[in-house]
Amino acid sequence: MLYFGFCFVISAQSEPRIGDELVIKSPTAQAYQYIKFPKPNILIKRGTVNSYKDVYENEVVINEVLTKDNGDVHVKLKNKDGTNFFGYVSIVKANYSKAIESKELVITP
Repeated sequence: MLYFGFCFVISAQSEPRIGDELVIKSPTAQAYQYIKFPKPNILIKRGTVNSYKDVYENEVVINEVLTKDNGDVHVKLKNKDGTNFFGYVSIVKANYSKAIESKELVITP
């Protein structure tokens, strides 16, 4: 019975819901793999920033949850404070489970 309860709690935490709060962490590589931010060359051309450091530790809210045919769960994220990412991107998409696994996104307790 305890095992069943533990499994239920783990599965409940892995399913995103609209309004859930997450924190963006630094990417493991030079660019984010599972959060679809604009490429660095686009940011440099627009003159907004030179790196992704502006989004580190940003608190974001899940705006929409999308489930793909292959079972992947994607979410649309917006800043909790209502500002745009890099001054012009209001919403970004992310592969929820892979971004959580790679620690690009962290669930706010």
